[in-house]
Amino acid sequence: MPSMIADAGWFASTPPFLLLLALVLEPILGEARGPLNRLPHPVRVFGWLIAGLDRSLNRPERRDRTRRLLGVVALMLTAGSAIVLGIAVEALAAAVPFGWLLALALVIALLAQRSLYRHVAQVATALSVGGLDAGRDAVARIVGRDVAELDIPGVVRAAIESLAENFSDAVVAPCFWYGLLGLPGILAYKSVNTLDSMIGHLDDRHRAFGWASARLDDGLNWLPARLSGAYVALAAAAVENASPGRAWRVMVRDAGKHRSPNAGWPEAAMAGALGLALAGPRRYGDRIVDDPWLGDAGMSAAPADIGRALSMFTVACLINGAAVTVVAALRWAFA
Repeated sequence: MPSMIADAGWFASTPPFLLLLALVLEPILGEARGPLNRLPHPVRVFGWLIAGLDRSLNRPERRDRTRRLLGVVALMLTAGSAIVLGIAVEALAAAVPFGWLLALALVIALLAQRSLYRHVAQVATALSVGGLDAGRDAVARIVGRDVAELDIPGVVRAAIESLAENFSDAVVAPCFWYGLLGLPGILAYKSVNTLDSMIGHLDDRHRAFGWASARLDDGLNWLPARLSGAYVALAAAAVENASPGRAWRVMVRDAGKHRSPNAGWPEAAMAGALGLALAGPRRYGDRIVDDPWLGDAGMSAAPADIGRALSMFTVACLINGAAVTVVAALRWAFA
């Protein structure tokens, strides 16, 4: 056994081991408590920076070409700040005793297994206790579409689609980029993901300014999205009345139909596993997105399907943790 394994500090601070520890602790600890609750979440800080850059740089009187170039500037400033922050925290963590705990707390804050499960479960609870109006209110907190005209199957589909897409964006992708590039990697990823959610739209204001951020977010999510789809398909084998074979078939067949080059992979896998049709036409304010359906037309989605989707999400998170464990074991073996 390498002598440095005996150094508990090295063991805990090495990225694969620290990530594995974060994945175990995050569902237990969840959101920050105590003194940590007074600190702004890193994503909120990115949001403040992006909102300021949007106001100051993305002026409507400027030509699209200028706004596109300024959008690149906004992307470089935001992602660059995230990388610098990651380098600084890693340096501080290495310089002080038990500094790896700071890095651990930051990684836990940037994962969302617990919060994603909780928010989607609240939709099922709202439908059960308060009916359609309560379900619409609950799902409006996690999706950007117009929920005013959604029926119960529409609310259920929206919740399941959000769960599938965010499994990639909020669990698998952060793990991937932390495992590859440490704190600079995960913080840069989260900054670009926040840029995409805030300015990566096709509306008149952001079509040019957010173009670079949206394209980079697509690139950073390319492999994690496909891993997420695979994890969901594998998870179907452990969930009652879910079909792993159908999940793989629908994912391969339908993932490319989605308007996003990435979101279709976990969503199509979820649709196939549960025997539902997801995605399809949706309304965003005054704009209707006429997307094709993912999955085979079958029984109408019901609130109980949210519970099945959450079971698959839980198993998929365990599979993701198992993949991290394999990487950690290989790192240990060859250290």
